[in-house]
Amino acid sequence: MRTFFTFKLHTAALTGLFALAAAFMPAAQAQTTLRVTTIPEEAATEQVRKFTPLANYLEKQLGMKVLFTPVTDYPAAVESLVNKKVDVVWFGGFTFVQANIRSGGKIVPLAQREEDTKFQSVFIAKTNSGIKSLADMKGKQVSFGSQSSTSGHLMPRSFLLQANIEPEKDFKRIAYSGAHDATIASVVSGKVDAAALDITVWKKFVAENKVNTQDVNVFFTTAPYFNYNWSVHADMPADLREKIKAALLGLNPANPEHAEILKLNRATRYLPTTPENYKGLESAARSAGLL
Repeated sequence: MRTFFTFKLHTAALTGLFALAAAFMPAAQAQTTLRVTTIPEEAATEQVRKFTPLANYLEKQLGMKVLFTPVTDYPAAVESLVNKKVDVVWFGGFTFVQANIRSGGKIVPLAQREEDTKFQSVFIAKTNSGIKSLADMKGKQVSFGSQSSTSGHLMPRSFLLQANIEPEKDFKRIAYSGAHDATIASVVSGKVDAAALDITVWKKFVAENKVNTQDVNVFFTTAPYFNYNWSVHADMPADLREKIKAALLGLNPANPEHAEILKLNRATRYLPTTPENYKGLESAARSAGLL
């Protein structure tokens, strides 16, 4: 009998200790830092400048630290979310498709800019180059952006193929600059004769007088397509996912602080998006032999 009561007392004591420890222990599973990255469509310094105010806004909205870290290339952005090394990524449409395929359909797009519902690419060349159409690019040296770029490679290539132009066969040389700003520089410097890039980066460079349209300008603009989005992994807790989405959709251009964030992101506002919006890009990538 004494053994029985001793066991009961020990059990009660242990239960009490566990309860006391739980009361004082922080929630071990509660996430305290949100890790964010983006595809490196421009130089790392520009990425930090553009997204730091958004990171600060998310900190306030989510009540948690937001850590923004640039990555070196587009594949690194894909792998970082697939392997859950980061929590949120700003993807181009093609990198979203790549990540979704790599993860077995576990990448969830939350929001896209209004501009991303009707995105376009532009082809540029020196105004004295004699290049006035896609056909004029034959026999020329041409630059795309990153090989994984939607607006700097996939869609320009898709439109070239539709025009019966095969880059590997019809161009003298193909270069991949790695980023849209580098693409512009390659045409300005004369390293290549023509190039394709994101229309919003081109417009930003023109607006900021970083390129002289008397010397280099657009000779072809593509039809619209869906592009960039903010994505998370499906394993992220649903409540955190919804808070992030609500914060992005809550950016109001009538609020001066929000307006500055939207301007830096080259956005009018953010809208909800779905995986279905990117099926056309997946088809285009398969047709171009990029998937």
